Amino acid sequence: MVEITETVLRDGHQSLIATRMRTRDMLPAAERLDAVGYRSLEVWGGATFDVCLRFLREDPWERLRALKRAMPRTPLQMLLRGQNLVGYRHYADDVVRSFVGEAARQGVDIFRVFDALNDPRNMEAALAAVKKAGARAQATICYTTSPVHTLGSFVALGHRLAEMGADELCVKDMGGFMPPTEGAALVRALVHEVGLPVVVHTHSSSGMSTMTCLAVADAGATAVDSAISPFAGGASQPPTETLVGAMRGTATDPRLDLTLLADLAEYFRKVLDHYRPLLNLRALQTDPGILTHQIPGGMLSNLLSQLAEQEATQRLTEVLSEIPRVRADLGYPPLVTPTSQIVGSQAVINVLTGARYRPMTQEVRDYLRGLYGTPPGPLDPELRAEATAKEPAITGRPADLLSPELEHAVQEVRALVPAADTAEALSFVMFPPVYKSYRQATQRGLTSDVLTSAALGVVAALRAPPPPPVAAPSATATGTGSGGVSPWAYAGRSQLQSQRRWVDARHDRPGR
Repeated sequence: MVEITETVLRDGHQSLIATRMRTRDMLPAAERLDAVGYRSLEVWGGATFDVCLRFLREDPWERLRALKRAMPRTPLQMLLRGQNLVGYRHYADDVVRSFVGEAARQGVDIFRVFDALNDPRNMEAALAAVKKAGARAQATICYTTSPVHTLGSFVALGHRLAEMGADELCVKDMGGFMPPTEGAALVRALVHEVGLPVVVHTHSSSGMSTMTCLAVADAGATAVDSAISPFAGGASQPPTETLVGAMRGTATDPRLDLTLLADLAEYFRKVLDHYRPLLNLRALQTDPGILTHQIPGGMLSNLLSQLAEQEATQRLTEVLSEIPRVRADLGYPPLVTPTSQIVGSQAVINVLTGARYRPMTQEVRDYLRGLYGTPPGPLDPELRAEATAKEPAITGRPADLLSPELEHAVQEVRALVPAADTAEALSFVMFPPVYKSYRQATQRGLTSDVLTSAALGVVAALRAPPPPPVAAPSATATGTGSGGVSPWAYAGRSQLQSQRRWVDARHDRPGR
């Protein structure tokens, strides 16, 4: 039997409608979701925290509490960016410990912890905090291909994560280009050699995801991720109903009720209709080209936006050719937040200026110095020498450079909100300007979806229609869930103005 993790409440809508599904649209389906028998429901983390505050004017903590109350039987899961938590820079260890502890207390049962470079040092504080909180630690291997990414290297990373206390492993195919044969070989090796349960997360971008999920299921995967059909396909996960139907009657049968799944699909189809102005049609398309250029759909959308700003969309082919060269120069990082933005923005600059690394972005300099962690492969020696000419390379764990942050954040937030609790302080330290704007809006009564105990009564109204359509965000906001804040900023470094609008919240998959 293979179990299913349902992603409709997190990665499904993050991948297709820029994370804009409101809590009030989730709650009517909560009782039915809880009754399906999923292994877990991914409901939090990734870009949801940022978008709740920035665009939806919702309290992400209240969303978590509401969903936990409405779905008490099924474990709730979140995506955590290691030392970056749900933000775009490294946070001090005291913030990591407090955030994980608070999230576990308020309802997260399973923490999927990943790092863009697969650097275990960037995951160790979060994994330790998960274990201390008594939650399940799902340590993640970001899948990619390169001369330095081999079956042996992934298995070695699996062993290291097991030594750090991981309860299970996740293979995260954020680009959706892991072939069935290679996925099966990797899962088989991890199960047999590391000895931990293995969950597989993929995307439908290349069209292979359903085949890959079936292959890894046969190879011994404990679970696979999927999304209920209206929020599946393209840049999202494969459809839940399709996988359940394909495995029905086999040794891997998830044993889920297709009639109940069809009922949920009908509800979420109506929800999607109301968010259709936000639907990125490109995100729904299958792009087999990803098998050669390995650029996830969300990243491709970002590149097109960048080039459109410079009236240079005709140069996309050149950028697609430049990205692998930049990636090789930087030691073959997996293309996931924030490395996808680091590589992509530098590639665009290289093409548009006609002079490679002239200029070199501050993010690339920081990366070359080691501020993001240890690259998977060797760096271009000339670029590294240039980046470290005035500032030394960092050889230790990047977070060791950071002083404690939480106490100061508590004092600062209580100057704004005297009764602020730990959760409020953590929201503030994640995104200070965004949090201030959110508080100002809610204090003026401008919040778009205030959750109260009375609102939870909607759970009983299983057939209630979704609320009226939400207004489409501005062109800058559409498809850019972090609202133009640079996801690769390290400790608040400023960016080139032209880069500030290049962020795509869906990149925590590739989520991604």
